[in-house]
Amino acid sequence: MELGLVRQVEIRDELQRAYLDYAMSVIVARALPDVRDGLKPVQRRILYAMHELGLHPGAPYKKSARIVGEVLGKYHPHGDAAVYEAMARMAQDFSLRYPLVDGQGNFGSVDGDSPAAMRYTEARLAPIAAEMLADIQKETVDFVPNFDDTLREPAILPAAIPNLLVNGSSGIAVGMATSIPPHNLSEVCDALIYLLDNWKHLDDIGVEDLLRFIQGPDFPTGGVVYRETAEGEDALAAAYGTGRGRITVRARVRLEMDRARQRLVVTEIPYQVNKSSLVERIAELARDGRLEGVTDLRDESDRQGIRVVIELARTADPEAVLAELFRSTPPGDHFQHHPAGAGGRRTATPDAQASPAPLSGTPPGDRHPAQPLRPGAGEGTGPHPGGAPGRPGQPGRSD
Repeated sequence: MELGLVRQVEIRDELQRAYLDYAMSVIVARALPDVRDGLKPVQRRILYAMHELGLHPGAPYKKSARIVGEVLGKYHPHGDAAVYEAMARMAQDFSLRYPLVDGQGNFGSVDGDSPAAMRYTEARLAPIAAEMLADIQKETVDFVPNFDDTLREPAILPAAIPNLLVNGSSGIAVGMATSIPPHNLSEVCDALIYLLDNWKHLDDIGVEDLLRFIQGPDFPTGGVVYRETAEGEDALAAAYGTGRGRITVRARVRLEMDRARQRLVVTEIPYQVNKSSLVERIAELARDGRLEGVTDLRDESDRQGIRVVIELARTADPEAVLAELFRSTPPGDHFQHHPAGAGGRRTATPDAQASPAPLSGTPPGDRHPAQPLRPGAGEGTGPHPGGAPGRPGQPGRSD
């Protein structure tokens, strides 16, 4: 080896090579989920480390600091804050449709509160995470060396469930990003069974065939998904058919009567909307006179679920107030749908015609116009409920 040698290179070529290496590192090893198990590297390492620690469902909880230290020392030599944040998010039932970590303690709230310090919280694997790791000891997946070549870690998890579809994902890489909404596990399994039953005719299965099974996104915070746009276009089918689009999601609001007084009650909010910021925004609009007819505003949310009460004046028109709320506040929000994922050293953007499995929507013929508000309806203002069944404090799907 000759020391002191200066090699001249074209700066254009060097920048191109270095930037491409950096971009691929971010895309494959940090920001985008793997389409095979739906996990980013840090999430996969956390689940595998918990599996190695014996933190299976039913086992005693272990301090989060112990888990984070295990991940840092063996598989993920980065900041402890990033690892703990990723683990806390997998324990939040308002972030993941099916949480993969069973947390004990304060792991944050829908109001934007941060999780407690890792020395205070405890965690173990959630039951559904056991299905992600099932049979990993039977050489079902490839193992690769860890960062210092002293241990081996799985390249992907066996993933007996379609995690990328049921929990969704979001991330920003270099030159690309991904935004995948969560879906209902039962509906996704029904669609997969249909594909397997018709495997010989897979190329003939189109968007409309899968729309009969998957009823659209199933957000953990509920809300109402609007399938049709103002122009009458099928927004859900277009978004899932082309791999790019915008899904309109609105809060679920009902009208209640009390002693001749009317009130609007928000029981579900769009995905990733901060409830505390939402209440502050409504109060600001009412204070500035931009939202007329509001006499009082209360956040009565508790462990049973979300309940934001908007008291109306006797002369107020509930429909007009609600329309202004949707126009000026996060209850009328949009979810950008842009599915992209990594597969080994490749990236993929699902397309309806090329890969039907990731599609979603509301069944053909099940399109209903927005219903007018009525006392005690218990329904939102749109055709498709996106709530999550089966968990305390969360709204249930009624479709």
